Amino acid sequence: MSLSPARAPGSGTAVRRLTGTLYGYAFLDDLVLLYPVYALLFRDTGLTVWQISSLFGLWALTGVLLEIPSGAWADAVSRRLLLWVGPLLTAAGFALWVLAPSYWAFALGFVLWGVKGALGSGALEALVYEELDRLGAADRYAGLMGRAQAAGLVAVMAAVGLAGPVLAFGGYPAVGLASVLACLLTALVATRFPEHREAPGPGGPDEGWARTLRAGLAEARGDRPVRAALLLVPAVTAVWGALDEYTPLLVRDTGVSDSAVPLWLLLIWAGATAGGLLAGVGRRLGDRGFAWLLAASAVSLAVGAAVRSPAGVALVAVAFCGFQLASVLADVRLQERIGGTGRATLTSVAGVGTDLATVGVYGLYAVAATATGHGVAFALFALPYLLTASALATRERPVRRARASASRARP
Repeated sequence: MSLSPARAPGSGTAVRRLTGTLYGYAFLDDLVLLYPVYALLFRDTGLTVWQISSLFGLWALTGVLLEIPSGAWADAVSRRLLLWVGPLLTAAGFALWVLAPSYWAFALGFVLWGVKGALGSGALEALVYEELDRLGAADRYAGLMGRAQAAGLVAVMAAVGLAGPVLAFGGYPAVGLASVLACLLTALVATRFPEHREAPGPGGPDEGWARTLRAGLAEARGDRPVRAALLLVPAVTAVWGALDEYTPLLVRDTGVSDSAVPLWLLLIWAGATAGGLLAGVGRRLGDRGFAWLLAASAVSLAVGAAVRSPAGVALVAVAFCGFQLASVLADVRLQERIGGTGRATLTSVAGVGTDLATVGVYGLYAVAATATGHGVAFALFALPYLLTASALATRERPVRRARASASRARP
């Protein structure tokens, strides 16, 4: 575990610079007007549902294949470099979508988008945590990352609100242009991230890449707390992250009009935003509190989805609030347990686990929703969270007994 030094004079200014850059980066990275309409673009171009599904699969596969290698690369070279190069790749892909719309153009765009996601995953968390640790402010990581994720969700809601008017004004080219500009601004903001890294060791970046990859994986194998934290991240993040894609269908099944669906989705995203903002307070939760958070969120999800009414959507929003908070706290636990140099590598390992689990949820959801409907399918996916909560609570009891025994043994 990393130990933060005492805060040095002037560190407050450096923390504020890091904080402002992080919030700006998170907001612009999600202010993409193509998000709410790219499925419409694909259908209007003539793609079938199977073709669209294959694009999503290609997107996920790209991230899975590149996540760990890019994390090791981030540990071996500049993390800031990866953070500004990635948005440029996405800008190129979005430009290709609207200038030459076709299946293969969309496929290439998703590959570029997947590469961008792999480059940034692990690199951002590692850069922010280590810069805070250098400034003696690692204890602020949870609050900062929670607010950064909230800023991203606010940007998504802004993109939803702006996409319709921009699409009506200039069609897909205007939406695409706005998305490309957002990516370029994201890259520009990323260049302002502070980074204090030692230069790669003898042999250059390639040898450093292999060395950091081996070191990171060795730490995951040999350190039980790190391994547990790695498993917790996908266990908390994957299910609700996948369910988010189906929330429009869940809301529509409650009987509201199609025009009202975006308004109810805003309520769900507002709940997730609140969860990010609560991360600083939630950081004090132990295993028992974390378990209660997951259990309460799971019950709220199951009940809210099962009632199949607009009022139930509010309970789903509460559940997403809890899951967003839990996701941030799971990342905090991982960052605090990593003690070696492979921070981005290990964070990327957790990202791969999340990606693989998410793909599995997509497949299982398709089966469940086809057989039972969206409400029941959502309710069924509360079960993994109850199992995770039970495992955390069970692990907490031996820890409390050991602490009590140690306390009684003291003279």
